[in-house]
Amino acid sequence: MSKTIKVALAGAGAFGIKHLDGIRHIDGVEVVSLIGRRREPTEEVARQYGIAHVATDLADSLALPEVDAVILCTPTQVHAAQAAQCLQAGKHVQVEIPLCDKLADGQRVAELQRQTGLVAMCGHTRRFNPSHQYVHQKVAAGTFNIQQMDVQTYFFRRTNTNALGQARSWTDHLLWHHAAHTVDLFAYQAGSPIVQAHAVQGPIHPELGIAMDMSIQLKAANGAICTLSLSFNNDGPLGTFFRYIGDTATYLARYDDLFTGKDEPIDVSKVAVSMNGIELQDREFFAAIREGREPNASVAQVLPCYEVLHQLEQQLNAH
Repeated sequence: MSKTIKVALAGAGAFGIKHLDGIRHIDGVEVVSLIGRRREPTEEVARQYGIAHVATDLADSLALPEVDAVILCTPTQVHAAQAAQCLQAGKHVQVEIPLCDKLADGQRVAELQRQTGLVAMCGHTRRFNPSHQYVHQKVAAGTFNIQQMDVQTYFFRRTNTNALGQARSWTDHLLWHHAAHTVDLFAYQAGSPIVQAHAVQGPIHPELGIAMDMSIQLKAANGAICTLSLSFNNDGPLGTFFRYIGDTATYLARYDDLFTGKDEPIDVSKVAVSMNGIELQDREFFAAIREGREPNASVAQVLPCYEVLHQLEQQLNAH
């Protein structure tokens, strides 16, 4: 495919805007349709980014014959159904993390991808952040083997708001969203499937209906282990912080920054063509479409992560 890839983007909120900003730096790609729940704010974002077509129903954008691909930045609860809708309409699709919040729904998307042969990718951004790519390259070269990952995912969330502090129509989830990042990254970085997984959680919030604190332990087939602490109660530095403990080094990853175990900065600016993980993720999606190949973080590749999350959910529900 040498022509411009024409994209519909669903979800004009905080994450949709991150994708629009990333796509601005990618040649040969044009966002031609923007879908949002409420027309007026969606039209405002469309004006800012020069997008001609606005819709409040994904089906209206899928009906446009010029649309080649769709990026879904919509609420978690509709991710799988909308990804299936895109594939059935003959469109390549990238769905933001998580792929699903029920394993059966993710399995259906994977089966549709196999049937259609279209590119179906999930936004597991940690695979693309330069800090984590740097570590991955060390593992791939055989110069670093992970013994343990220690990960903290911390937010302060007393109300149902998004990354911009705006009210949200859906509820976020520590297990199916935030843990998905690390469960997938651990198996990807260790180069080995997860064979043991355990979880405990704190009390269920009376209004949000979700656990606000959770702890997860993982073990890979090659012996590497991972400890993940998650909280919506942390009134301090926010985000996810990774400690990679290996046989030859220790690395600390904080967003796109990487440090040695002694907190010495490591230059990762030359690892990829951008320091923006979302942009790199989108570049991989469009490259896979052009080259007719499976992308890194394809639905098929990330499905084992959701199998682990399903297993953990069953554990938590049993207690």
